[in-house]
Amino acid sequence: MKHLPEKTIERLSEYRRTLYRCLDEGKTHIFSHELAGMHNITAVQVRRDIMFIGYASQGRKGYNIRDLINVIADIIDPGDVMNIAIVGYGNLGKAISAYLLQKRPKLKIVAAFDIDPKKIGSASSVVECFSVERLREIIASRDIALALLTVPADAAQQMAKALVASGIKGILNFTTVNLSVPGSIYLEEYDMVTSVEKVAYFIKIAQRDAELS
Repeated sequence: MKHLPEKTIERLSEYRRTLYRCLDEGKTHIFSHELAGMHNITAVQVRRDIMFIGYASQGRKGYNIRDLINVIADIIDPGDVMNIAIVGYGNLGKAISAYLLQKRPKLKIVAAFDIDPKKIGSASSVVECFSVERLREIIASRDIALALLTVPADAAQQMAKALVASGIKGILNFTTVNLSVPGSIYLEEYDMVTSVEKVAYFIKIAQRDAELS
């Protein structure tokens, strides 16, 4: 299978989420310009992304929504179920766990880790929570490949190092620290503060332009 650009993978995931919503609304087919309008991009970009995965529209009907969902799944989903751990089971970690559970059958949250004794083994947890001291043991026994990192910033790099040593294959970093990991580890970093600041900046620019016009 050819390697697709990261931005294409992101858009395919976003398309699938929209396509599921269209199915729920009773829609069976969709045109590229409709999908483009829902994502604020061009129809050309949508067609290019879908051509990348070898799917074609059905002429006047557009794309068959259910078929396109299945094709996207074949491309971006793991072949077998991929097990995931939440590392840092505070408010953010719990919220992510609750949101992701049952969202995608091929991506399964199977463990959480924390240092707080009150969280470890708690019956009220959405997912079973273990002490970080058992990181290597649980990652190995539950065949965990992906870690979602939601620990405090001052613990992020140390925890990333522990995850790598425990055999993790990829990390999604929700902390505000830019992590350093080996090249063999796929790292995705999401900084909520930066995203908020970016939105605030463009609101400021829009307000300034409106005042000047």
